[in-house]
Amino acid sequence: MTKPTRYSTLFKDVQELQSELAKVHYIAEYELAVAVFLALKLSRPLLLEGEPGVGKTEIVKVLAQILEAPLIRLQCYEGLDQYSALYEWDYARQMLELRLQDPHSKDPDQLRQNIFSQNFLIKRPLLQALESHEGKAPVLLIDELDRADAEFEAFLLELLSDWQVSIPEIGTIKANIPPVVVITSNRTRDIHDALKRRCFYHWIDYPSFEKEYCILCDKVPDLSQKLAQSIVAFVQELRRRDLYKAPGVAESLDWSQALLALDAKELNPSIVGLSLGSLLKYQDDIEKTRELLNDILALANLPLMGQV
Repeated sequence: MTKPTRYSTLFKDVQELQSELAKVHYIAEYELAVAVFLALKLSRPLLLEGEPGVGKTEIVKVLAQILEAPLIRLQCYEGLDQYSALYEWDYARQMLELRLQDPHSKDPDQLRQNIFSQNFLIKRPLLQALESHEGKAPVLLIDELDRADAEFEAFLLELLSDWQVSIPEIGTIKANIPPVVVITSNRTRDIHDALKRRCFYHWIDYPSFEKEYCILCDKVPDLSQKLAQSIVAFVQELRRRDLYKAPGVAESLDWSQALLALDAKELNPSIVGLSLGSLLKYQDDIEKTRELLNDILALANLPLMGQV
């Protein structure tokens, strides 16, 4: 069996990692590249917090791509329990197996061992993450942990410390090598200090004008320079307003695609009003933006070449 790959020595420095991320079209600020580099180097989980749409999930996807490692994603939600995240038994197959067996021809203990073997175990993301895949330790994304209950967060503490789990019917299952673990949070609630202590922490903020402009040019190459600059200026101005949900980079990209589909050459009240639904997701925010539209457009359509 191939020994699982260790990633701690894969990149010689932060600049090399940053360059590899850029090759797969992820523009990472140096501070974020440092956080990812240290998480790999020290084999520690990485906790990324930030507003929705700033690229937390995306960097995990591209990290798995440059590591050429399988990506395992656990999407958290209210009510998520350890069995949904870890494992469960295939009860239907177990019942079928029991019906096919002659209870008088086998020792009851042996029969129990047969039906409670790994052949009948349904592995959920956390258990899958303890296994190597073709010699590669996987990348585990625990996405939006703040949506899960505090009880589930507490369950993760032992797993993140020892990278092993105990299944009563089978015993302890331990990873040969810990997976690369990235936990994301939109900070709808505070993550407990005990979990933060086990992680390397980084906050991803909204990007600067220059970075967001580069992202748009890279992801939506058909945008003209002028329109890309105006889009970024408009979105960044919106983030300064008192909105219920400010648009993230993901919404900027969606809006850019929508404007291209509408054959927009520049931002004007008509085209912006028609396409706001791809940028803002709450009616109150849309109405407030329409009231301020002329002021925001006046700022967004100023000469911007000097800012890039």
